[in-house]
Amino acid sequence: MNHRTTTRRRALTGGALALTAALTLAGCGDDVGSGDKDAKPELKVSGAYIPQPTMDDMAAGFFTLTNKGGADKLTSATSDIAGSVTLHSTKGGVMKEEKSFDVPANGHLDFASGGNHLMLEKLKRKPKQGEKVSLTLRFQKSDPITVEVPVKEATYKPAQHDTSHNSH
Repeated sequence: MNHRTTTRRRALTGGALALTAALTLAGCGDDVGSGDKDAKPELKVSGAYIPQPTMDDMAAGFFTLTNKGGADKLTSATSDIAGSVTLHSTKGGVMKEEKSFDVPANGHLDFASGGNHLMLEKLKRKPKQGEKVSLTLRFQKSDPITVEVPVKEATYKPAQHDTSHNSH
């Protein structure tokens, strides 16, 4: 009877150890899975432009920020031609200065006319159509991105629906 009890205890202890090891490994798997949302952001700026400003001291900037990695946050911007650059949203026709914008994981952040945009304020010079303006975007996690932004005509509207016309 003593031998049976010892064998049973060893089996139970071995089973408990195996279960503990399996749960520990499963826990590690969860950590790896949750790490995906904390993956390094992979940011790219496209479609950037500044309409030629009509005022001498202020201009707007637009672009699309695509992220093929983990979430990040756009926290500020600077430009070589502006005393300050501020982040703005527009909702219901009301413009509001923002401290930051979330850049979703595997998503995009649009800065477009009538919506989110940059305001280049206290211009050192008024940019003219055909010129390029240096713009640096700063993020919570990612390194800054500097882009050379073309100045377009004041009434410029990017062709957003070209792909839908091509599919007809």
